[in-house]
Amino acid sequence: MSSGRDGGRTASAAATWELRLDARRPLPEVIEEKLRDLIDRGEFPPGQQLPNEPELARRMEVARSSVRTALQRLEVQRVVEVKRGRGWFVRRKPVTDPQGDFVGWISERRFRVGELLEVRMALEGLAASLAAARATDGELDDIAKLSSDHRGAHNGDVDELARTDEAFHAAIVKASGNELLIATYRMLVGDLAEFRRRSFTVRETIARSATGHDTVVMFLKRRDSAGARTAMVSHLLALYQEVQSVEYADAPGEPAQLTTFVGVENEPEWPQR
Repeated sequence: MSSGRDGGRTASAAATWELRLDARRPLPEVIEEKLRDLIDRGEFPPGQQLPNEPELARRMEVARSSVRTALQRLEVQRVVEVKRGRGWFVRRKPVTDPQGDFVGWISERRFRVGELLEVRMALEGLAASLAAARATDGELDDIAKLSSDHRGAHNGDVDELARTDEAFHAAIVKASGNELLIATYRMLVGDLAEFRRRSFTVRETIARSATGHDTVVMFLKRRDSAGARTAMVSHLLALYQEVQSVEYADAPGEPAQLTTFVGVENEPEWPQR
């Protein structure tokens, strides 16, 4: 039987990990907030390892998948970092050279970031083409609003830039009406989230991103499938070429070059959903 003192410690520990659940907010967001609060309060100082995912899930009485999503969100925000084979750690210090950090991150990936962007261009180019043919007028209005939101986020808030960019691209993928394409795109979201945030630490990316979004919206509104595909690939191509210049810096010869030319006569007439 536990003593009163032991019971008090147990209750205190439980309160430390208690979540403020809100039906209007996704569970990973609530978990993210709790972990950030614990870190800000010094429960986990810089450099300290966090409990592993199963233990965090046990303490907060949630699914491990929700914990993992929350940790990934904090990783994108540069609050925590994962060390392969060891676990999650609170970052020791903020990044002082965002552009240098972006280049370093590219060099450390388990796959080439260029490969991620090649798959992304294939999926999102197709999604834009399908959306031009299939999206409802309401969906197109929503996409245009998301483009406007992204342009309005140009105040140096990297998290807001990444969030509005993700919302814009996800809406186009959803408007494609292709459930397999949507599911495949979701497989990339974790790596894309980290890539998005890091890319927006590079100043040149910000204005280029807003302009690219507006061009995609223009072709979507025209119901121009070929134009929408070309605009989307062009939007992603400049960043792809920058990534290639890092990943293939020491490789012999020139990296592969892409063209965004698409003949209108070669674009299929997509069936309506």
